[in-house]
Amino acid sequence: EVQLAESGGASVQTGGSLRLSCTASGGTFDGRDVGWYRQTLGNECELVATIPADTTPPEYLDSVKGRFTISKDNAPNTLTLEMTSLKPEDTAIYYCAADVLYRPGTMPSCSPRDRGLEVWGQGTLVIVSS
Repeated sequence: EVQLAESGGASVQTGGSLRLSCTASGGTFDGRDVGWYRQTLGNECELVATIPADTTPPEYLDSVKGRFTISKDNAPNTLTLEMTSLKPEDTAIYYCAADVLYRPGTMPSCSPRDRGLEVWGQGTLVIVSS
């Protein structure tokens, strides 16, 4: 079973940039719908960006369009989220996920019991201070 591990979370000031990475082990991202979720300090859960398994272009949450870029590299099996022009409201735990079922938007929950068959990593914390 594939396992995912995120890295790159940090504390930055408003307007800063970060690059989050997610590495898959025991499996690959090839042929899978993948994406990044985030859970804010207020426990709001959002699917921020997705890359479908087919050739469909990536999709983004409206609030991050033009600022975030998702990309996938099947060798070496890495999913990346480039974040620029960061805002305090981007503060959250960011999770990479495989076998994503949904399109970007607000989700009912980020709780493990609500993830169905999606595979998530453990998360990486991003803090954006004003």
